Amino acid sequence: MRVVLGISGASGAALGLACARHLARIGAQIDLVLSPAAERTLETEVGPDAMEMLAATGSRRHDIRDVGASIASGSYPVAGMIVAPCSMRSLAAIAHGLDDNLLTRAASVQLKERRPLVLLAREAPLTLAHLRNMTAATEMGAVVLPPVPAFYLRPASVEDIVDQIGARAVDLLRLGQPVSAAWDGGG
Repeated sequence: MRVVLGISGASGAALGLACARHLARIGAQIDLVLSPAAERTLETEVGPDAMEMLAATGSRRHDIRDVGASIASGSYPVAGMIVAPCSMRSLAAIAHGLDDNLLTRAASVQLKERRPLVLLAREAPLTLAHLRNMTAATEMGAVVLPPVPAFYLRPASVEDIVDQIGARAVDLLRLGQPVSAAWDGGG
């Protein structure tokens, strides 16, 4: 199975890395596309080895300017796409069909082909424009997953939180058995 993973420049770059690790663990082949701001944010928030960590997941990287890449076509077979994190700029472009780079074009392909598209929308607080864009993307079939911690799992660290959110995003693609921790009823 093949999955597209987009990483935009919003804060929360570790979320993209967590998604890549979970996808690799379940045997997914990853087509990766990063915005220029994502590269900077990865280095700032994760560290100078962030790109090496992504490469270690076996990801096949595409240049964001290459709107003719394989993932820009509906005939290229993928199981779905995750954008983690998803900046408000990327969300707006996806919600309004502005296929001006490979990340937003690949997302539009998922929508037109009725494949899963999971957007880890990262911003706070939200403006009315953000909320309307989330609504538009949802109405077209995307799943908007704000990276909100599952406090009921009692995470011990930020890494636990990031790992759980990444696992939840992968689970929303419905590729197989869930990889995220689940609520056990509290008892």
